[in-house]
Amino acid sequence: MRPTPSAVKRLALDRGLQLAQPERLGAAQADEWRAARPDAVVVAAYGVLLPPSFLDLAPHGALNIHASLLPRWRGAAPIQRALLAGDRETGISIMRMDAGLDTGPVLSRHPLPIADDDDAGSLHDKLAALGGDAMVAALKGDLKATPQPQEGASYARKIVREDAVLDWKRAARELDRVVRAMRPAPGATATLDGERIKVWRARVASASGTPGTVLEAKETILVACGEGALAITQLQRAGGKPLSAGEFLRGRMLSPGARLG
Repeated sequence: MRPTPSAVKRLALDRGLQLAQPERLGAAQADEWRAARPDAVVVAAYGVLLPPSFLDLAPHGALNIHASLLPRWRGAAPIQRALLAGDRETGISIMRMDAGLDTGPVLSRHPLPIADDDDAGSLHDKLAALGGDAMVAALKGDLKATPQPQEGASYARKIVREDAVLDWKRAARELDRVVRAMRPAPGATATLDGERIKVWRARVASASGTPGTVLEAKETILVACGEGALAITQLQRAGGKPLSAGEFLRGRMLSPGARLG
């Protein structure tokens, strides 16, 4: 629970580079940056839009690493939205920022397949490495950008609590996507006898029954869905730690016929 410097800050301090961490970006910061005469401004994982005065203070503008193949999944949560939608491919776009939300022209796109076992954490790490390489390559190139097509544009709204709730009336393959999209945070949720639990790992299984009904409780907890079933392999009670299904069942009796909300 203590502030910890980011990897970027640690690298800057180790190399004696000038470092600034303004609480907000205003006219004073724009003047300071302009005085440094940058060739380009590079933005990665910055949670708000840059003020207009920052977009044109460098000859090549402000370049952003975005974790999708634009124009698909503009916005705050492109990794999670790609997983939730069942996309088979995502990637990195290097774009020149404009006043819109991820609407600027694109310098390069770098596709990445989504593996069946990818979650938001693993996909983030793959895309972070790809994005770093892609930005370095873009800065070494001619920095020509192409306007985004309007066709195929979609918005990746930020993740809210409702997105993490497992609705057992949905197909098992869709709930598997929810589990993976919400890992490592905030975690997919369900209820058991009124208690909220988090489902961390699961897989699709061939079984059927009334949605939300426990069909089997042994080494996995098999729960019927609207289509197919979800075999839960790791879960967590409120205030507890993540447990395998077997460990969970040794501490809490759960019989076939029980219902998850």
